[in-house]
Amino acid sequence: MIDLRSCVLAFSIAMVVTTVGAEAPTTSTPQGGRTAPPSVTIFAAASLKNALDAAAAAYKAKTGVEATISYAGSMALAKQIESGAPAEVFFAADVPSMDYLAEKHLIQPKTRVDLLGNTLVLIAPRASKLDKVALTKEAFAAAIGTGKIATGDVASVPVGKYAKASLDNLGLWSVAESHFAFTDNVRSALMFVAREEAPLGIVYLTDAKSEPKVKIVATFPATSHPPIVYPAALTASAKGDAAAKLLDFLKGGEAKAIFVEKGFQTLN
Repeated sequence: MIDLRSCVLAFSIAMVVTTVGAEAPTTSTPQGGRTAPPSVTIFAAASLKNALDAAAAAYKAKTGVEATISYAGSMALAKQIESGAPAEVFFAADVPSMDYLAEKHLIQPKTRVDLLGNTLVLIAPRASKLDKVALTKEAFAAAIGTGKIATGDVASVPVGKYAKASLDNLGLWSVAESHFAFTDNVRSALMFVAREEAPLGIVYLTDAKSEPKVKIVATFPATSHPPIVYPAALTASAKGDAAAKLLDFLKGGEAKAIFVEKGFQTLN
């Protein structure tokens, strides 16, 4: 088993902070005497990137309010918030990461909502000869061969935790265990498969849909792992009503349509 986290450090640093739209507005008063609209800082799971970027852009077009979004693994972001990072909205890919902050009184509990669901899939490079992989020991072993399976760290990254639970339940963990290449977020795993640096990967359906260089070769049964739930909440340090209004937008119909189009299920 190898660990690819050191290989993707530069990639992770490049993607952790993504600003939607132009540079965040300053608090100075522009010409005409009007105050620039506020910006909102969101810490979000890496798997939300395409959908949340689109939703934030739609919100900016509607209100003028800009979102500055930092993407990474959910628990890594939770620990950054614990250390004082200035997030106003936390949007995680699993319940334990949100629970971690709740237990430390670092979110506003009344604002917490289970917003989205997702599906766990096995992917291969688009050029791979694999088209479908049965989730049996024989078929899974044949598909892996001597290659590697890229996914998130099973100890700390939500997609990796879901993957391990599913493989355990399906009796496939013993087949796959020695072949894993772990990454620090799901988008890094997706990247390795897209670049044909790993012949297989376990990611979310939404990640697979976002990357034309991969294809889905199997879908893990929803009953084989804990429900994939994306909770969102205002952090304890969020001030004013700008963050609350953006979170309300993310719960509304316009944002839901964007999330569904990207492959998520809406839960609220």
